[in-house]
Amino acid sequence: MPLTPSPLVIAALDAGSNAIRAVVARASSATEIRELASARWSVRLGHNVFTGKRLDPHTMSRAVEALQHFRSLLDRYEVDEYSAVATSALREAANRDALISRIYREAGIELVAISAAEEARLVREAVFAVSVGRFSPRLILDLGGGSLEMSFLRGRKVDRGFAFPLGTVRLMEQFNLAGPFTPEAFGALQAHIRSVLRSQPRGSMQIGRSAAVACGGNAEALARVAPGPRVAGFNTLNLRRLREMLWEILRLDVEGRMDSFGVRRDRAEVMGVAAVVFTTLAELLDARQLVIPGVGVREGVLHELAAAHFGPASADDERAEALREQARRFAARMHSDAGHCEHVRRLAAQLFDQLAPLHELPSAQRVTLELGALLHEVGIAVNARGHHKHGEYIVRHADIPGLSKHQQAAVACLVRYHGESVPDPDHRLYSSLAEADRTRVRQLAALLRLAVALDVGGTQVVRRVEAKIQRRAVVLRIVTASEGQVNLRELRRKAKFFERQFGLPLRFAGVRRLQNGNAGRRAALLSGRSAA
Repeated sequence: MPLTPSPLVIAALDAGSNAIRAVVARASSATEIRELASARWSVRLGHNVFTGKRLDPHTMSRAVEALQHFRSLLDRYEVDEYSAVATSALREAANRDALISRIYREAGIELVAISAAEEARLVREAVFAVSVGRFSPRLILDLGGGSLEMSFLRGRKVDRGFAFPLGTVRLMEQFNLAGPFTPEAFGALQAHIRSVLRSQPRGSMQIGRSAAVACGGNAEALARVAPGPRVAGFNTLNLRRLREMLWEILRLDVEGRMDSFGVRRDRAEVMGVAAVVFTTLAELLDARQLVIPGVGVREGVLHELAAAHFGPASADDERAEALREQARRFAARMHSDAGHCEHVRRLAAQLFDQLAPLHELPSAQRVTLELGALLHEVGIAVNARGHHKHGEYIVRHADIPGLSKHQQAAVACLVRYHGESVPDPDHRLYSSLAEADRTRVRQLAALLRLAVALDVGGTQVVRRVEAKIQRRAVVLRIVTASEGQVNLRELRRKAKFFERQFGLPLRFAGVRRLQNGNAGRRAALLSGRSAA
C-alpha cells in the first residue's frame, strides 16, 4: 500500500492591485492547514495601471523588494512548495513581463498572472473549504483593487459568473477619489457602478435572504466599521448599517479615516469607494448582510497546494473526470490524435495503479499523469520537431478550467518529458518546482514514457499491461490484440529512464495475445531484461 504523504510546509503569495500578501502554513492533510506566518506589503501594483496601462519604475522596485522578503520567508520556514500569483494589475499592465522577469532574476520567485476566472475559482475553493457543513452560499463576491468578481452558485456549481472592472484602486484613480467625496463625485461614481453592473443581461441579481459571501480586505475592513450578527461563526457586514454610515465615511479625508476607523493608509484611501460599491450592490442584490469568511486567493492557493500533495479525493471523483474532459477538449482544439491520447491515458493509469507500492504517490497524482497523457501531443500543432518543448509552453499557458496553476505546471513538465527530453535544472519551469514536485514529475514521466512507447504509431495494439513488483525487478507482461506487433526496441529504450528513477530493472516477461476477443494462452516470450 502507498505510504501516507508526510506533512509539508507550503506558502502562497497574492500580488493584488492594492497590496501584496503572503502566508506560510503547515499542511498535515488536504484539509488540515495551520498558518505559521503571514506578511503584507503596501505595494499598490494597480497605481497608474488602470489609467496608464503601465507599471511605473518605483512600483516595480517596491514589488521586487516585497518578493525578496517573500523569498526570505520561504527560506526561514524551509518551505517545501509555494505558489505566487498576481491578479488584475499584472493582467492589464503592458510591461508586466519586465516585472515578472526581474522578480525571477532578483528574488528567485516565479510570479504568475492569473486570469479573472482562475482568481474567482481560487476564492471559491477557499470559501468552500471553510463553509462546508456550516452554510451554503448562493453568491460569492470578491472586491479587490482592480476588479469585482461575482459567482452565483447552485450548491458548489457556478450558475453564473461575472468579472467587472469595478476594483477600488481602479475607481479611485479613474474618478480621483482618494480624499473626501463631494455629492457630485458620489453621484457620478454610483451611476457608473450601476451602469456597469446592469450591463449583464442574463437574469436577475437579486438573492434576497440567501447567503452571500464577501471576500477581500475591503469587505473585512468595512465589516469592522458596520458589523452585523455573526453567522455560522463568521463576522458579517450589515449593509443597512453601512448605508447609514456612508457619509460618515465619505466626508472624511484619508487621515480622518485612519484615525476614526483604525485602518492603514492604503485601506483608508480606498474604503470610501468600497463602501459605495457595497451599498450599490445591496440595492441590486436586495441583500441585507454579507458573510465575511476572512479568506481569499491566498487560502485558495494553499488548499490547491495541499490537495496536490495529499490528494483531494479519489481519482475517479466528479472533479477528476471534469478535468479529464477539459483536457480532451483542449487537445481536440490542438488537433491531437484523440484515439491515441486516450489509449495512452488508459495504459498510464494501469501502470500507476499496479505500481503504486513502488512509486508511493497519492492517488490524486494519477489525475496529473492522465492529463499529461491526454495532452502529450498538443505541441505537434506548432511543429512535430521539438513538439515536446512547444507542448510544454502551450500547456503552461493554456486556459483549462478547473486546473490549478500548481498542477498545470506539473502537467506541462510531463508533456515536455514524455519522449526523449530529460528533466534538467536548466529548464526554467522544472527548476521552479519544489524538490518534492520535481521528484513526482520524474516518476510520473517515467510511467508516461512507457505508456507512450506501448502505443507507438497510435495502433492501439496493446490492450492492457500487467505489472508485478518483484524483489529485484519489475516484470511487465503485455496483452495485445491478435494482430499487430509490439515495438520492443522502443520499450527497451524508454525503460532506461524508468530504471533510473525507481532503481530496479524492468523485465518484459512476454506478450499474451487476445484471440477473437478472448484471452488466448499463446505466449511469445521476448527478451528477459531491458537493455542496461
